[in-house]
Amino acid sequence: MFSRRHPHLFFILTFFAIFFGGIITLSVIFSIGGKSHEFISGDKIGIIELTGVITNSKEIISDLKTFSDDNSIKAIVLRIDSPGGGVAPSQEIFREIRKTIKTKKVIASMGSVAASGGYYVASATSGIIANPGTITGSIGVIMGYTDFQEIFNKIGLKSIIIKSGDYKDLGSPARKMTEKEKEFLQQFVDKIHIQFVKDVSSGRNMDIEKIKSLADGRIFTGEEAKELELVDRLGNLQDAIEWAGKMVGIEGKINFTYPKRVKYSFLKELVESSIYNLSNHLINPSFTADYIYRPGK
Repeated sequence: MFSRRHPHLFFILTFFAIFFGGIITLSVIFSIGGKSHEFISGDKIGIIELTGVITNSKEIISDLKTFSDDNSIKAIVLRIDSPGGGVAPSQEIFREIRKTIKTKKVIASMGSVAASGGYYVASATSGIIANPGTITGSIGVIMGYTDFQEIFNKIGLKSIIIKSGDYKDLGSPARKMTEKEKEFLQQFVDKIHIQFVKDVSSGRNMDIEKIKSLADGRIFTGEEAKELELVDRLGNLQDAIEWAGKMVGIEGKINFTYPKRVKYSFLKELVESSIYNLSNHLINPSFTADYIYRPGK
């Protein structure tokens, strides 16, 4: 028998068969499951979840537009559990929320973490509610890269660069960064930082000088953030739903719903996530400007 002649190969094949079989099963479960509002009638509060690192704005913007166009959705609660992420997608979500609140109330409900880009997005809403122990704040920009020069020297690896300008290979991991380059990048980060400060000041209707005094990257508890007027109320998701319902005059029981998910491929998500992580850490190692809370970095 094959299993007796090649026991190790048989074990490996069996393991991968079970592994991928489990992934396919989960993919099917996710594709037929999910949260939907098809069967809830009457006035509702729409709940949109923003979780994890913000790398793409497409789904959140789509959900905001869907709920904005649905007359049965009277207000929206944006549940945020995110340390922030990319500058551009955070700004795109911020802008879409600012457009949405012209016709519908949007309340931000902070979970465990709503920091940096997570707070940036929240500041665009009609109101913010956080748990007392929520990690928030971290108003700032971070940019970094890994210098592999010493490792390359030890193994005899040389990087040959032909460039059209002094800054074209800015952030190369194969060489030390010059002081001129550091100065340039600091100016670049400062410009993105003031964009953050201005938008928070506008979204929260707060004096820009006060925001600047808080925008040094420090984090706050939800309780501290309320005292500093960065947050309006303390409470959980249910409190946010009730607050939104009262704001739009819903009486009695407040029904809520989530965006319809037509299909979700767990396998596709796994593959795309793996490819993204590989390209991000190997091809372009951490050289990005982000609105993100990264402890220890």
